[in-house]
Amino acid sequence: MREVYLDNYAASPLPPEVREAMLPFLGERFGNPSSLHGRGDAAREAVEEAREKVASLIEADPSEIIFTSNGTEANNLAIKGLAAGSRRKGKHVVISAVEHFSVLHAARTLEKQGYELDLVPVDEHGRIEIEELRSLIREDTVLVSVMLANGEVGTIQPVAEAAALAAEKGIPFHTDAVAAAAHIPIDVGKLGVQALSLSSDLLYGPQGVGALWVKKGVRLIPMLDGGVQEGGRRGGTENVAGIVGMGKAAELAKERMGERSAHLADLRDALIRGLTSRVEHLELTGHPRDRLPWNASFVVEFIEGEGMLLFLDQRGVAVSSGSACTSRALKGSHVLAAMGIPPEKAQGSILFSFGPQNSKEDVDYVLEVFPPIVERLRQMSPLYAKYLKERG
Repeated sequence: MREVYLDNYAASPLPPEVREAMLPFLGERFGNPSSLHGRGDAAREAVEEAREKVASLIEADPSEIIFTSNGTEANNLAIKGLAAGSRRKGKHVVISAVEHFSVLHAARTLEKQGYELDLVPVDEHGRIEIEELRSLIREDTVLVSVMLANGEVGTIQPVAEAAALAAEKGIPFHTDAVAAAAHIPIDVGKLGVQALSLSSDLLYGPQGVGALWVKKGVRLIPMLDGGVQEGGRRGGTENVAGIVGMGKAAELAKERMGERSAHLADLRDALIRGLTSRVEHLELTGHPRDRLPWNASFVVEFIEGEGMLLFLDQRGVAVSSGSACTSRALKGSHVLAAMGIPPEKAQGSILFSFGPQNSKEDVDYVLEVFPPIVERLRQMSPLYAKYLKERG
């Protein structure tokens, strides 16, 4: 049986170059960057070299990069730290309705602390409504956060336009670029943002490492008390091996972005064309054109995501879903709900996320095994039986 891994948004294999860059720092080159001896100096130099590579990926100054434990911590530090840094101005925060939970929940925590929170609605493709954002910005707004692209449905947001609105009022603007960073060019100066989050694993680097870029002069209150690491902005001994791996992944991402993205987009488009022509009552979710090259997401009517995942897994295909049955929180996707997709349809969500290791043969295999799975599940579905009866 063929094994096809199409859950790269959740985790992806390390490129050999990244693994090789990390290995010495898991062995003979161990050291604490804060130590004042040779091993400490070597570790510190490795961290600073990685900082330069991560900064280069987004056209930033290395001194503006703060290493974190992952993208979730980077988002939490941005939302809570930037809001706290501007609390004398007010207590109003604006984020999009389709943000990752690490942004949404961080903002909800601020709400419990007395902040007011507004969510910018999105259209049927998951893109924010710019005029709605304009109407929500107030004199006491202290932070706006809109993700660069949504990993669940692939939609790329008009961040530069949104950031320009915030800039008119002097409001810090944060963007979660975790899903986008290795796949579309990013220049923080051209975007006009003041903070940007990254995660190593979505750059095809190791898990457990992330970074937050914060523009010089923007006030950020640290969330972790401890040492003076990361310029005093994030206490705690640095994960040297992980940071080295993230730096190498960022370097490869910049070098290979064009080739990688073209390859992924070809696979994405082939799958979209194939499934939409072979499976009835299947709809693409997210923007049809302005979407991430690795993302092919759908809703399939009359069946649940859990069933599709389990049957695909039996055929050697690994994917993910936003349905409540596949969520540990037992809640449906807030992204699909914000897009106006009814709960009963959202239960049939499925996400195919491609990586550089995937091939056209992988797509062909999915096109072979997936339509019969859908047909089999529909034959067991009372919703489909009801639909056929009503159709006559």
